[in-house]
Amino acid sequence: MPTYSIPVQLDYKPRFPADYRPGIGIIGCGNIVKSAHLKAYKQHGLNVVGVYDIVPEATRGVQEEFGVQHIFHSLEELLAHPDIEVVDIATHPDQRVPLMHQAIEAGKHILAQKPLALTVREAREVVEKAEQRGLKIAVNQNGRWAPPWRIATLLIQQGAIGDVLAVTHLYDTKFDWIPGTRFDELRHFAIYDYSVHWIDITRCWTEGKTVTAVRARDYRTPNQPAAGKTPWGMWVEVAYADGTSAMIRGIGCAETYRRGHPFWIHGTEGTIRGSVLGEEFVELETKDMACRYRLEGQWFPDGFAGTMSELLCAIAERREPYNSARHNLLSLQITLAACLSADRNGAPVALEEVL
Repeated sequence: MPTYSIPVQLDYKPRFPADYRPGIGIIGCGNIVKSAHLKAYKQHGLNVVGVYDIVPEATRGVQEEFGVQHIFHSLEELLAHPDIEVVDIATHPDQRVPLMHQAIEAGKHILAQKPLALTVREAREVVEKAEQRGLKIAVNQNGRWAPPWRIATLLIQQGAIGDVLAVTHLYDTKFDWIPGTRFDELRHFAIYDYSVHWIDITRCWTEGKTVTAVRARDYRTPNQPAAGKTPWGMWVEVAYADGTSAMIRGIGCAETYRRGHPFWIHGTEGTIRGSVLGEEFVELETKDMACRYRLEGQWFPDGFAGTMSELLCAIAERREPYNSARHNLLSLQITLAACLSADRNGAPVALEEVL
């Protein structure tokens, strides 16, 4: 019989502090902010003092729809507002680090969109600057709170499958929504911007293990339109010192109505399998039993509630958030190593090459 017990229902949902509702200011008001950030914050009664976007039209209607108190006309106006303690930075990567430096200088805690930075060096610098000033930076790796992934993380932490031996992800989806968007302009979009969630959750599931090499490729799929710039197909392989392995396989060209992102986590005592963003489920199997967990909520918008809730709890409890920028440095490092490997047509890259 197993040496652990399976709970009837895991407590996997976002948890907010009972008596701490600081003012939140949002920098950037694109589609993801309107469809996920603001939706999640309103659902949980968070105090969004105001938003700012360099394009004024982007903020149109958010006061009426989400109850935002102010539309700020400048970044300086937002950062100077006395009620704002936490800044949610939801801009593109090339703008993110300078904005984090300004927010730190203004004495604000930060939730920063992913990927955290363009280089590990500049990410580490901003982390150290915040730590020196007693401020917290969390990264919006909202996939950590996607219900199937969150349950899988808790099961691994409880020892439900023993030591993790292998992690496998598959994208059974199609990137036909990319052409004509800003994402199509990103080099290695499928690795750097999209797969950073999958790289990050794999980093969580293999906590404490030493990465020895990262290999990756991205490539145009046969059914990718000529006008599409960034490659749709990709794979990333991560090797660990103890023989553990991880593989992320991005089809990117799937012709199916049942789109999803299945995953498998194989351990010494059992297997966790599931899927996110599509047909969502998660189940645990050992030699003695199998259990499928009942899910409530979805990655969008509940994952965005999770990242902010963990930051607020960490501030209130005076501890490091689970999604802290420092914890995320390894995820960024693996992601950038994968991009470098893709530049080298799949040659292995050591993490030391992307310091």
